[in-house]
Formats: sequence, C-alpha cells, structure tokens
Amino acid sequence: MRTWIVDDVMTTEVVTAGPSASYRELVDLLAGHRVSAVPVTDEGHHVIGVVSETDLLRKIEYGGDEDPRLFEGRRRRGGRARALADTADGLMSSPPVVVMLGTPIATVARMMDAEEVKRLPVVDDADRLAGIVTRGDLLRVHLRPDSEIGADVRSEVFQALLAGRLEAVSIDVQKGVVTVAGHADRWSTTDLVERMTRQVPGVVRVVDELDFDYDDRQILVPARLYGEA
Repeated sequence: MRTWIVDDVMTTEVVTAGPSASYRELVDLLAGHRVSAVPVTDEGHHVIGVVSETDLLRKIEYGGDEDPRLFEGRRRRGGRARALADTADGLMSSPPVVVMLGTPIATVARMMDAEEVKRLPVVDDADRLAGIVTRGDLLRVHLRPDSEIGADVRSEVFQALLAGRLEAVSIDVQKGVVTVAGHADRWSTTDLVERMTRQVPGVVRVVDELDFDYDDRQILVPARLYGEA
C-alpha cells in the first residue's frame, strides 16, 4: 500500500531569510507573504534556524520593562535576549526542528505534536531546504475525492485480501467514511480489510459490514504440537 509522505503535501516555494536580515525586514517578510514563520538559511541553503511571529513579538512583550525580576528563569532570560536582538541570527529559534524528505505524514504529525510547532522545514539528504510543511498541509490528505479513496481501497485492499471474492463485496465512500459490505471467507480477513482500509490516505472512519464463513478468532492448537500429553 502506498504511504503518503511529506513530499506529497509540502510547499516547495519557501519564503526564507538570511541570518543578517533585520527585525523590520523580518516583520515585512511575514506580513507581506502572510506566513507565521520563515526558515533562516545560510549561503549553502542549509536551515540554521526559524523565526516565527512568537520570536518577533518578544520585542513587544519585553519592550520597556527593565525590572530584573521580570526576567528571572532561563526561559524569560532567553526571551529578553531575543527581544534585544536586531537580526535573524539573534531572533531565531535554533537549532531548528526539521524533517527529512520521504518521511511519512503520520510521523510528521507526531513530530509537530511532540515539538509543539505548527510547521517544519523539510530538508534533503544534504540538509538543504527542500520545502516546508504545515499542519494545514497535512490535513490536505482529507480533501481527496471520495472516488479516489474508493479506488485506492479496491486496488490496494480488496485486490490483496479479497481477490477471489470481489463480486461478493462492495464499498461506499461518503465524505471519507468508508462502508465495506459483503462476504469474506473468515473473520481474520474482515479484520485485515478494516485495518488496511483505515490506512488509506483520506479515510476518516471505516464501517465494517462484512460477514464471514469461518470464525478463526479462537483456533485451538493441538496440545501435541507443544509436546504435552
């Protein structure tokens, strides 16, 4: 079964900034392109950091407050240091969290959740910027037409598991909800059909209405196979 990877959903035309970009240039860049963050790249197009709206807002958050008690703790001291910076190399979050080309989108989603970020730069084998992926990009998989989802289930699931019974099964897809009905040879086949169908990109839920001839959930293995009396 084909697994969707970050290459399928990422944006390849990425707005970037150099390490010497000024605070005002960064604000103009984010506002002008309507993005919430930009990768910072060196001359070799390697990602060395990311500047986000949060990084830029620290200048407002800490602006004018000179009471040292407001900057106690590592996080606040780091926030103040960024607030005092004037260029991208001092404002950016570094080292950056990046994802490699070819990474499955499920892995990308878990990385975003674990790192609490909304977007990830995508790099190639040489660590050069290849694209950027956002949470919204990952959700695009659920914009696939129902007809495409149904075709994938038939070709990648039914052909693999129900090749001899295709005339005995049917599929209906409505807004990503897949209903599989008909007859299979055994329970384990219906279980595999459901699990594999859930893995098809764009599937929201699987409604299993498959019957089976033989319930193999509790197969008794002869005791003699284990050398028992």
